Amino acid sequence: MIVQDVINHLEALAPIAYAEDFDNVGLLVGDKNAKLKGVLVTLDTLESVVDEAILKKCNLIVSFHPIIFKGLKKLNGKTYVERVVMKAIKHDIAIYSMHTALDNAYLGVNDMICNQLELKNKNILIPQNGTIKKLTTYVPKNEAEKLRTALFNAGAGSIGNYDNCSFNTEGYGTFKGNDTSSPTIGNKNEVHVELETKVTVTFAKHLEAKILKTLFNTHSYEEVAYEIITIENKNQHIGMGMIGELTTPLSEADFLNHLKTKMYTGCIRHSTFLNKNIKKVAVLGGSGSFAISAAKANGADAFVTADLKYHDFFSAENTILLADIGHYESEQFTKTLLVEYLTKKITNFAIILSNTNTNPVKYF
Repeated sequence: MIVQDVINHLEALAPIAYAEDFDNVGLLVGDKNAKLKGVLVTLDTLESVVDEAILKKCNLIVSFHPIIFKGLKKLNGKTYVERVVMKAIKHDIAIYSMHTALDNAYLGVNDMICNQLELKNKNILIPQNGTIKKLTTYVPKNEAEKLRTALFNAGAGSIGNYDNCSFNTEGYGTFKGNDTSSPTIGNKNEVHVELETKVTVTFAKHLEAKILKTLFNTHSYEEVAYEIITIENKNQHIGMGMIGELTTPLSEADFLNHLKTKMYTGCIRHSTFLNKNIKKVAVLGGSGSFAISAAKANGADAFVTADLKYHDFFSAENTILLADIGHYESEQFTKTLLVEYLTKKITNFAIILSNTNTNPVKYF
């Protein structure tokens, strides 16, 4: 097994195509073809985590947060980021980051928070759009079934409730070859196709390269005519945050105590109590102030997140309880999620949960 094999499993859970544009995800350090020795899973990659990987003979670190976020212009060890990268390279340790790809995954960061808080009837809080694409191409009628099957096997035709593959007879068409082409039908100067069929399929955007490769490898034409467009439907299974419901409504004080217990935090910053019960709860791991309006629009009684600033609390506007539980605290179960997932997928390698506490915030 090589590093890429682990990456394949991780990207099946959280394709990096759905990470936010500002983010830096994927393989940040190392060789994807390196032979795998062991995997260490962490929230952050610090020097102490790299030391732990060396001690435990792991040559792949799967980290939630990316150690390289802004551009590196020098590697001389002056910053903790540079020291981590240098040490990882020196010891042939690869570093892979999930970050917002896992934030946007249905079974990712926010699903874990919902599970911890025992929320039911879960839905994505801010569904992502532009995640579904449609391919249209033309193929000789007698080859349509072969192409359809190949595209289905590549992952097309399994999104939502769309009619994901259709065929329409388009009549006669002509394909012209060149001096080096070797058309399947006729001669290289001109191929007369007696009957063409239009094939249309929808697919998840992270599969685009695979779908196109399948199209080119299966189609008989030297030059394949095709069109890909993005469907702007919001994807109800990909996006930021989640919203769910408590089985039994709680008072605001009881809800915050429930939050303290389940999220292992002794400090919660919150907005003014509204003297109403909490039933519907929105959550977003990490910095979530941008989602306050979405939580309110979805009728949440409370919104659990982190890194709220002073003026963010005014945005509650006496309609919602805002609860800031801390950045680390909101994402702390992420590494457990990844260990459990990889352990099920990979049974012949050690998948180790890092025991290094990487929380830089201390409470007095």
